[in-house]
Amino acid sequence: YGNAPALNAARLLAARFNPKVGAIKSWDWMPANRPFPVIVDNMMNLELLWFAYGQTKEPGVREIAIGHADKTLENHFRADGSSFHLVDYDPETGAVLKKQTVQGAADDSAWARGQAWGLSGYATMARLSGEKRYLERARSIAKFAMNHPRMPADGVPYWDFDAPGIPDAPRDASAAAVMAWGLLQLSDLVPADGAAQYRAFAEKQLPSPASPGYRAE
Repeated sequence: YGNAPALNAARLLAARFNPKVGAIKSWDWMPANRPFPVIVDNMMNLELLWFAYGQTKEPGVREIAIGHADKTLENHFRADGSSFHLVDYDPETGAVLKKQTVQGAADDSAWARGQAWGLSGYATMARLSGEKRYLERARSIAKFAMNHPRMPADGVPYWDFDAPGIPDAPRDASAAAVMAWGLLQLSDLVPADGAAQYRAFAEKQLPSPASPGYRAE
């Protein structure tokens, strides 16, 4: 089959882009008062569009990846570098209707896996595009997560940085793995002092999800 399945997937993904909003729609199952939900997780899908551009040279898929990354940059992030999980838009005007979470602890909390999606997604976009704004956003998210006072010593975050019950709240090994991937990418994009910091944190994180304490029997 070669690259055909991946290219077909990229076209299906691109078809979910709304130019009035400037983003890719995430879910179709939300109620009518949530007409165009965009979750931070979508940042992880943009490399597929970039791959399709590399294979076909169709500029539209690359422009969609950049447009979605820029729209997420505009509306998903808080001043401290953390992100909302979901931003809902009016599909006719592109106006922001609501910022919330579906999988985090609260609308104003920092869902750990969401921070990891953003970190790795923007590190990937920085690597692919060379755009400084994506690198700066990835570094901002990394700073938030790595320096957070509730980040455990082994680098495996609680499922939400603001989860009730910390330090007895569940941890999210998948968030640690995704975050480590973002940090390893960043280590190739920044000066040596920053690179060493990112790589050291990632190398601390990576053994943990595979250790007995995080594996299901």
